[in-house]
Amino acid sequence: MVALSDAASALTGYRHPAYADALSEYGQPVFLPQCGGSALERQIPGHAAVDAMGCYPLFACQDWSALHSDLETLDREWVTLALVTDPFGDFSAKCLETCFPDVTIPFKQHYVVDLSRPARDFVIDHHARNARKALKRVTVEVSQDPLVLLEDWLSLYDVLVRRHQIRGLSAFSRQSFASQLQVPGTVAFRASAEGATVGMLLWYLMGNVAYYHLGAYSQVGYDLGASFALFSYAIAHFAELGVGWLNLGAGAGIHGTEDDGLSRFKKGWSNGVRTAFFCGRVFDPARYKDIVSRKTGLPKADYFPAYRHGEF
Repeated sequence: MVALSDAASALTGYRHPAYADALSEYGQPVFLPQCGGSALERQIPGHAAVDAMGCYPLFACQDWSALHSDLETLDREWVTLALVTDPFGDFSAKCLETCFPDVTIPFKQHYVVDLSRPARDFVIDHHARNARKALKRVTVEVSQDPLVLLEDWLSLYDVLVRRHQIRGLSAFSRQSFASQLQVPGTVAFRASAEGATVGMLLWYLMGNVAYYHLGAYSQVGYDLGASFALFSYAIAHFAELGVGWLNLGAGAGIHGTEDDGLSRFKKGWSNGVRTAFFCGRVFDPARYKDIVSRKTGLPKADYFPAYRHGEF
């Protein structure tokens, strides 16, 4: 087995400021120096005020015990902060409740893989069978320079955007993807058939955990089952590398459940789940109340911050 490099434990992936910078078109990156995480500061539409959100799809930092200090000494005039926690974050319930006294709730179950167990013990038969079939049709490799694959990735992701009518934050721009592919800790897997790229997976390696970031396929890739070949290969690759865990993420949409297709697909590769929490904090209660009162037509459904209801 190849030992996991010490470099993999450095500031990488979602923790690295370069990842927040890759999302800068959606908000101004603000680095939180004590905990080592980042947030995006955004203008509140129609108001001379700003708020902040954690980076998509989750907030990760080096020292969760220091997050409270960052938020208490914050030199920003945020009305609110909202974020989704890293399921592998080293925090306690008390830590979250102290940092986010207004909202701390279980949000989504992320499918995870404990790589100390062999894949044959947990990958469902359907996935294993399709992976064997697909690996006879496509060639999978790990890219040594993910940025070289930018054009291929953009072409594949365009198929995904059109197929699922993706809008908003996750409809990343070319520049954003160019930056994401250069974040330290990026691992890109490419599936090809007859020399053409038919599918790709992007992961971020953070310490002893590899996080599945995004995947996309051409129509030929869908027809050949490239997703099965890629996930099977990725699991074997990270196990050989000595990574301890994989985070495959959660289901689709804000309210992903076990019934959606993406959840069923991820569940079939996993051998456990971890909870991601949604957290929110109001820094300026008077301003928050005023902004909400000026927003007409808000439903009574729970949403935080209330004035951004419907943005995703």
